[in-house]
Amino acid sequence: MPAPLPRSEPPVQAASGTALSAPPTQRSQAKENRRQALLSAASALFAREGFSRVSIEDLGAAAGVSGPAVYRHFPGKQAVLGALLLSVSQDLLSGGQSVVSAADGGMAALEGLVAFQVDFALNQPDVIRVQDRDFSSLTGEDQAKVRQLQRQYVELWVDVLTAIHPKLDTAELRMRAHAAFGLINSTPHSVRAHGRRIAVKSAAPVLERMALAALMVA
Repeated sequence: MPAPLPRSEPPVQAASGTALSAPPTQRSQAKENRRQALLSAASALFAREGFSRVSIEDLGAAAGVSGPAVYRHFPGKQAVLGALLLSVSQDLLSGGQSVVSAADGGMAALEGLVAFQVDFALNQPDVIRVQDRDFSSLTGEDQAKVRQLQRQYVELWVDVLTAIHPKLDTAELRMRAHAAFGLINSTPHSVRAHGRRIAVKSAAPVLERMALAALMVA
């Protein structure tokens, strides 16, 4: 059974009367750290073994807790998978939006998005593999949420590409974005599977140039 939720602290009041969020307690921070450790362990285990072959006990052992302790954070293994893919999808969307907001012009925004996606692919290849292989193991509700977040991320790229290629139709620009994702996301797996792993600092600029060339082709 999941542990009872800790009693929430009353909000801190600002001088003007506006409620401010109370700082996290040591207990709540420790709980969040354990939750993140479980998600990190799940990413590696699901990528290596496949979702169906990983047990709750496996997840707990990898994160340094007992199997039953996992239920204090997630109702089951499927919820772990959902939390993993939903959090990554949200992080990609939020990060991409921040990149575009900070960019000075369309080309700078595109270069920033490419660098952002390359950094993600090279540093989180396990998550990409889990998404590709185990997406169908999500609940229907979580599948819909992940798809919605990922569509928003794609459309962010399409909006930037529209500013650069105003004469091209949206369908082609969307195809270019997906092609760039395929190039960027697949490379860490192929390098690791078929040869000596290339250092991130060496692979990143090569991938960025290749992706930009594909996106800018006349």
